[in-house]
Amino acid sequence: MRTAAYVLVRHELRLLASLAMWVARRTHGADGGRLFGYARGQGAVMFGFAFVCFVETMTMSVLLRDYPAVHRGVFVLDVYTIVFVVGVHAASVVRPHVLGPAVLRIRRAVHVDLRIPVDRIATVRRELRTTHERADRELDIPVGAQTTVTLELTEPVAHFTFLGRRRDIHLVRFHADDADTLVREIRALTQARSAPSPLPDRPG
Repeated sequence: MRTAAYVLVRHELRLLASLAMWVARRTHGADGGRLFGYARGQGAVMFGFAFVCFVETMTMSVLLRDYPAVHRGVFVLDVYTIVFVVGVHAASVVRPHVLGPAVLRIRRAVHVDLRIPVDRIATVRRELRTTHERADRELDIPVGAQTTVTLELTEPVAHFTFLGRRRDIHLVRFHADDADTLVREIRALTQARSAPSPLPDRPG
């Protein structure tokens, strides 16, 4: 059984791996599908937050210079916070949504990785929402407090929370930078899969 400590360590290692992939300009888990990013709107906020953390680190270094033991502990925590913030953004960049011929993979940094079979998508629509209330069998994955795509499913899919609790989801709201194109591509796939096969030619 996976403990909370195991989950936290795995999470931090994935963030560090995402930083390395970001520097190397690589993408995680493309699987030959079409990629749709979602991190464009959060970049300025995340780097602004990282800058504030950097200023705080420098300030605390000055204030605590006469207390070496405390200074070292606070400095390590402050640097870790900066790495964490940049790592979350890096993970969002290198782990985009992936639309394949049979599966839509919806992701949010290293926190969410939901695979939805295309044949379970009943409807998809472009829908901008800036407020979200937790509801049973619904999953909201906002970026910058907004979602732009809504999926309704014919059958539930299993979503596992950060600590491994299972939820069966019938409706998903998430954000994509190019939501119009993503919605159009999903509709094309669902229509192609639901279209009847042509009848074979009769001999003679």
